[in-house]
Amino acid sequence: MSRVAIIGGGISGLSTAYYLRKRGIASTIFESRPRLGGVIQTEQVEGCTIEGGPDSFLSAKPAALELIRELGLESDVIGSNDHLRVTYIRKGGRLIPLPDGLMMMAPTKLMPMVTTPLLSWGTKIRMGMELLRRPKAKPGDISVAQFIEEHYGEEAVDYLAEPLLSGIYGGDPHDLSAASVLTRFVALSEKYGSLTRGVLAERAKARNNGKSAPLFRTMKHGLGELVDALTPGVDARYCRVDALEQSGTGFRLRAGGDAVEVEHVVVACEAHNAEPLVGAVDSRLGELLGLTPYKSSTTVALGFQAADLPSRPDGFGFLIPKKERRKIVACTWVGTKFPFRAPEDKVIARCFLSGSDTPEDEAVAAVTAELAEITGIRAQPIFSRAFRWPRAMAQYPVGHSERVAEIEARVAAIPGLHVAGNAYHGIGIPDCIRMGRTAAEKIVGSSRS
Repeated sequence: MSRVAIIGGGISGLSTAYYLRKRGIASTIFESRPRLGGVIQTEQVEGCTIEGGPDSFLSAKPAALELIRELGLESDVIGSNDHLRVTYIRKGGRLIPLPDGLMMMAPTKLMPMVTTPLLSWGTKIRMGMELLRRPKAKPGDISVAQFIEEHYGEEAVDYLAEPLLSGIYGGDPHDLSAASVLTRFVALSEKYGSLTRGVLAERAKARNNGKSAPLFRTMKHGLGELVDALTPGVDARYCRVDALEQSGTGFRLRAGGDAVEVEHVVVACEAHNAEPLVGAVDSRLGELLGLTPYKSSTTVALGFQAADLPSRPDGFGFLIPKKERRKIVACTWVGTKFPFRAPEDKVIARCFLSGSDTPEDEAVAAVTAELAEITGIRAQPIFSRAFRWPRAMAQYPVGHSERVAEIEARVAAIPGLHVAGNAYHGIGIPDCIRMGRTAAEKIVGSSRS
């Protein structure tokens, strides 16, 4: 029997298994779904690459690219078409481009901010005055909304922060922790006072260092390619873990009607699924995991014949603020954002919806109708795919870092127990890979002592 049980076969669990296998340590993944990969799911439909979950990872975070290089897949890495990167925000029934030079919510160019109809003159003046802001004493953890409003005003929250973060977290900026979600921006604010001056200084430093990389990277044939490269040699059992208890020098799991004895357990599933398992070992730890909120989401991909459209859509896509939202939260024009995603004669709209309770046919119909209203595309899609993800998006509310610190302290006090996943130090693919690698390194380190 394997020395290590990994509960959860998403990218965190797969990364843990890979790094353990590199060091000659056997592991078994227990996955309740009938496949590995978690929210990473790629389908090929009529020559198009359709991502059911995430479509890319941030270039600025190195763990994903490091793993890809180790797997010998670096030649299959592609970058986003940043020369075509325009994102639109819906306001007053119109799609208005985000001003050029905007770094998340921080403006870095004067004229695009002056001329944009997205923001009122009051907000534009406030953004200009923000350059004079001086460093203040650290106030403790505050919400994203409070942080952005202090710098740029309420309108910047409604039409910049909220739509930008809803497409990533699916959460409300009034609930999300600035320190955990906008870590880099909070650090710049503490150093420079003005967030704009901090971003400008960071950009200047990057130019001086000769750093130039696309904002997003992905795999040529979809992120499923990464999952496929990690699965050979994996010992996987497709069943739910029903119970976990300490036993002797390790743990006993009950899964699929069997009792399994292991030395180490890596809990790499969603925190709400981990709660009853870990709670049997440490009730307070289980309670802390259960306090981690999650959001549900649905992704709907619609494929169109390019000839049926009046023109090719412009830019990467659009975001819809909560004030203007019905079903669609965000839409990506897949073939524009990345090369190799669609043949010339097809256009793919990949739409993100909050919640996962709408039946597939109703979700597709609603998205088709709303897309027609927003973009003027009246053509019927030649294919559609819907992917539902119940309680899959971890949220980082105010106080998140303190809760994670307590979780990690309690985990460290239980020899052989480890956690990994999107509930702790980042929700992106690189974050999950890094946590999986860290869990593997701790197991390797304990075998030496």
